[in-house]
Amino acid sequence: MTNKHAHSSPNITLREVTGETVRTICNLRVAKDQEKFVAPNAVSIAEAYFTKEAWFRAIYADETPVGFVMLDENPEKGRYFLWRFMIDEKHQRKGYGRKALELVIQHVQTRPNAKELYLTYHEGEGSPYPFYRKRGFENTGNIECGELEMKLVL
Repeated sequence: MTNKHAHSSPNITLREVTGETVRTICNLRVAKDQEKFVAPNAVSIAEAYFTKEAWFRAIYADETPVGFVMLDENPEKGRYFLWRFMIDEKHQRKGYGRKALELVIQHVQTRPNAKELYLTYHEGEGSPYPFYRKRGFENTGNIECGELEMKLVL
């Protein structure tokens, strides 16, 4: 008799980055060909400390840190922006990004005046566009800082 839970997928959670975990989170890396699409986590965390609208979390699979997400939240304007989102190269293609993005969307849905979640992306080989498109994000036609904008209606 086989245990059907032996291959159950890990529990994906979003957790605060702490003094104990910050170095581990900073050491997470995307694949080489994706580095042009997302800033290193150390840069994101530093920026977050100087941006009052920043909300950021580490992405965990069970007890293993596998990624990082950061939002720029402006509740007064109802503007929510997926600023950074990454899954470590060793943990990609396991469904963790999809599940983590669902958790981020659920978080935004609890925030004041949240009607859409925006993001921008670079075009090119390895672009995250297909990933976001599959999750329901649509191109807005706007270009922000040389990147194409997408939004998800919540």
